[in-house]
Amino acid sequence: MTERVVLAYSGGLDTSVAIGWIGEATGAEVIAVAVDVGQGGEDLEVIRQRAMDCGAVEAYVADARDEFATDYCMPALRANGLYLDRYPLVSALSRPVIVKHMVRAARQFGATTVAHGCTGKGNDQVRFEVATTSLAPDLKSIAPVRDLALTREKAIDYAEKHALPIATTKHNPFSIDQNVWGRAVETGYLEDIWNEPTKDVYSYTDDPTFPPVADEVVITFEQGVPVALDGVQVTPLQAIQEMNRRAGAQGVGRIDIVEDRLVGIKSREIYEAPGAIALIAAHQELENVTLEREQARFKRQIEQRWTELVYDAMWFSPLKRSLDAFIDDTQKYVSGDIRLVLHGGRATVTGRRSEASLYDFNLATYDEGDSFDQSQARGFIEIYGLQAKLAAARDVKFGNGVDFGTGAF
Repeated sequence: MTERVVLAYSGGLDTSVAIGWIGEATGAEVIAVAVDVGQGGEDLEVIRQRAMDCGAVEAYVADARDEFATDYCMPALRANGLYLDRYPLVSALSRPVIVKHMVRAARQFGATTVAHGCTGKGNDQVRFEVATTSLAPDLKSIAPVRDLALTREKAIDYAEKHALPIATTKHNPFSIDQNVWGRAVETGYLEDIWNEPTKDVYSYTDDPTFPPVADEVVITFEQGVPVALDGVQVTPLQAIQEMNRRAGAQGVGRIDIVEDRLVGIKSREIYEAPGAIALIAAHQELENVTLEREQARFKRQIEQRWTELVYDAMWFSPLKRSLDAFIDDTQKYVSGDIRLVLHGGRATVTGRRSEASLYDFNLATYDEGDSFDQSQARGFIEIYGLQAKLAAARDVKFGNGVDFGTGAF
């Protein structure tokens, strides 16, 4: 029986050429897998037909937008997932769902190997292959660009020689990956980290320098998930799409960052994630209202580790599952409304309300109606500072007290 390879297929030049390239290099039949995670562009049926025209023996296509939004973007939102406190895991989130469908296709069509179009320098090769190993340890992985020496020049020559139904001369100066959660742009002149991004880099966001009139939106959450915008019920996908539109019109969510790749390289990336950044800002503030103090402090540590795991290709890892359980528990009371003003590149919280709020007006107010018993503060401070007081007395006893002339100990 002929070996079969499942290929993550975008419909572009490189993966179209890879269908025949893999066949010639390995003798295997290729099944093309195209997964829609909200990247836009061509219709899935057009992509399916192109894959067949380029030599695939089967084509598996899946509209995974709702699945991606619900099962991948929402956990990232509840975790306030921001790598280096800025990047909302745009590409890192999409790889596990794509691999899930690749493995499903491999089982359906009897493939023994999966293939992807990543190079040997990026994070995505690790994400594709570790996710594959995590879901199906028996499947092998290959990367035509990395393992079979498929360069862009060779791809163009191959496509022209075989008259493949795809444009071969247009060369975008950037490498772009996008989905409903955001858009990632790299390479080209952006690799010089002194160069300022030009207007043609951006697509999801308008220039925030000259914004339209401020846009006010009320986001309703239930257990950490947005369920309504301005009182209109939405699915997770609809919430992201609508916030992409509204926040994007105000230039919210532009990110220019030099980040630490998993493979040890520092990389300059431009991201656009208007919906993600606005939703995370709203979610964080609702947590400020509803999470108990120690729980909130510990969750911030968990968020960082969760984000690093997802960035580092560990979506299906045991530790990630354990952290998910903790985060799920924290979201029990994260329900209520957040009012956001979107304007000039910023998403600013201007109002909060929740039936599960831990904010007590009568405790917080300094005006009439104050219910806080201030007489208890003195005893609290005495006990709270007792260890510091004893340690300071010991320093004085052994001549190690503060030198108030220099500030040194």
